[in-house]
Parts: sequence; C-alpha cells; structure tokens
Amino acid sequence: MNSKAINKKTLYIIDVILFILGLTIDRISKHFAIIKLKDHPSVSIIDGIMEFRYLENTGAAFGLLKNQKSFFVLVAVFVTLAALYVMVKTPAKKKYVSTHIYLSFILCGAIGNLIDRVMYGFVVDFIYISIINFPIFNVADIFVTVSTLLIAILLLFVYKEDDLNFLRLVEKKLRDI
Repeated sequence: MNSKAINKKTLYIIDVILFILGLTIDRISKHFAIIKLKDHPSVSIIDGIMEFRYLENTGAAFGLLKNQKSFFVLVAVFVTLAALYVMVKTPAKKKYVSTHIYLSFILCGAIGNLIDRVMYGFVVDFIYISIINFPIFNVADIFVTVSTLLIAILLLFVYKEDDLNFLRLVEKKLRDI
C-alpha cells in the first residue's frame, strides 16, 4: 500500500457516517416542516430573500413529471445502485475520498426523497428562495444537486481519463494495452 492509499474500510465507515448524518438531517427537517408548516402560512427566514413554505411535491425537481411515483422510485433505486457500484469499484486512494463523500450525500438525498414517496406519495419540500422565485425544494435536493455538481467538476477538471479506468465494465486485456 503506497503513501497515497487509504484503508477501504475507513472509506466505507466515512460513507456510512455521512449517509446516516445526511439522512437524519433530511428526515428531521421534513418532520419539522410537516409539523410547523403544513396548513400554516409561510415563515420568513430572511425577509424578501428566503422563507419556509410547505409543499407536497408529487413531481421531480421544479415540479416536473407530476404523479409519476413508480418512475421516481425506479430512478431512486437506479441512482442508489449506481452510486453503490461506483463506491465499491473506486480505488482506495486519497484522490477519490471526495468522490465517496459526494456519492454518500447523493445517496442520502435520493433515499430521503424515496422515503417520502413511499411513505406519503409525495416529497415534502419547504425551502423557498423568494428573491428569485426559485421552485420550493428540501435538504435532500440540496445534497443531490450540490454533490452532483461537485462530481461533475471533478470529472471535468480534476480526474484524468485514466483515473476512471476502474469504472470500465470490461477490463482491458494485457495484449490490448
């Protein structure tokens, strides 16, 4: 194991801790949104900029594809399996720790919204940026969106093509190299 390698078990422990922490924050925030905001007027957090406003979202981001619960459940399962696959295949090297962190937050966001869809038939959204009239969202959405953006930055500007060879479904044969 070289100096840039780390223990794979340590990575998995970090993944699980971040997942549990993120999912807990998401579930608690949605619980309070249901208790404090449902059937109540919006609560201004920063006057004219941000407020908490309860919304039962049967669609995806920005209210797209309303009432497609089965589709969203399948997408969440696919995202979960894909993220877990990448986490398992990722080499135990320091340069991939951030990938593990971002995938952990994508997982907790996907699972957090999946739990809502299964339990309630909709996703609880409550964060509203009123200054730009941005669609109402939740903590899970933040985890998924920010982490996906950060992974895109890694893919575009940090990792080289060879850094992603571990994701190949078919290994190169020695004679092909």
